[in-house]
Amino acid sequence: MANAPAPDGSYYIPHGSPWPIRASVALFATMLGAVSYLNDWAGGWSFVPGAVLLAYMFFGWFSTVIGENQHGIFNLQVDRSFRMGMMWFIFSEVMFFGAFFGALFYARVLSVPWLGGEGVKVFTNFILWPHFEAIWPTNGPAHVGGFAGEFTPMAPTPIPAINTAILLTSGLTVTIAHHALRSGHRGRLALFLALTFLLGFTFVGLQAHEYGEAYRDLGLRLTTGIYGSTFFMLTGFHGLHVTIGAIMLTVIWLRVLRGHFTPNRHFAFEAVAWYWHFVDVVWLGLFIFVYWL
Repeated sequence: MANAPAPDGSYYIPHGSPWPIRASVALFATMLGAVSYLNDWAGGWSFVPGAVLLAYMFFGWFSTVIGENQHGIFNLQVDRSFRMGMMWFIFSEVMFFGAFFGALFYARVLSVPWLGGEGVKVFTNFILWPHFEAIWPTNGPAHVGGFAGEFTPMAPTPIPAINTAILLTSGLTVTIAHHALRSGHRGRLALFLALTFLLGFTFVGLQAHEYGEAYRDLGLRLTTGIYGSTFFMLTGFHGLHVTIGAIMLTVIWLRVLRGHFTPNRHFAFEAVAWYWHFVDVVWLGLFIFVYWL
């Protein structure tokens, strides 16, 4: 059935789309690869089929949706549903990072002091871990969690501070690009949007360098007790979000070069900008509570 522009007051529903089932297959392959890797059934190559299928699915499905939009199929009602969907998606991301921040705060504020003797000492300190010192960062009691060896905590300078400046600057550049789009300045829009995703990829590159330094010189690994696990889970997932956001910004930039957006209709740009500002805010929390305090 051919797709046609939705009349006023109606809601466009695609007919016979193959992408949902393809997405299901891609996600199944991804999870199968993760299970195989975690259970030592296969090496890192087990992630490749799922990653390839996911890339194919995203490229194809988004191309279809972009084509539908360019043909004028989506009306304002569809636009509103897209906005609500993006808002709920960002809310789910807030809950996602909230769980990891909660684990960090629980360890620092409750678990470590309890193990060090606060509260009911007879159970948490004298019986369980009699020589544990409640000092953060920690990798656990020496005879249990200290198997990872000595490590040096990650300092807030120089790379984390530089990355903070980079992300704050990128938040400014994407805002300038948004104002340029609304005012019809296409050249300024393309320039500042390009600066935004270049800053994003620079952030990821510096974080990769930081991880190499942590493993090579600081003795800091995912297995380095509660400090190592919370550090790499929080910063690693944030780095993944920055990578995804920078890729999305690159796609939006390519669409800008093709003249896809107008000053009044540019939800795709706004959605990616919302996501990028969310990534900025999460990093500020990471810099303060993981690196600085």
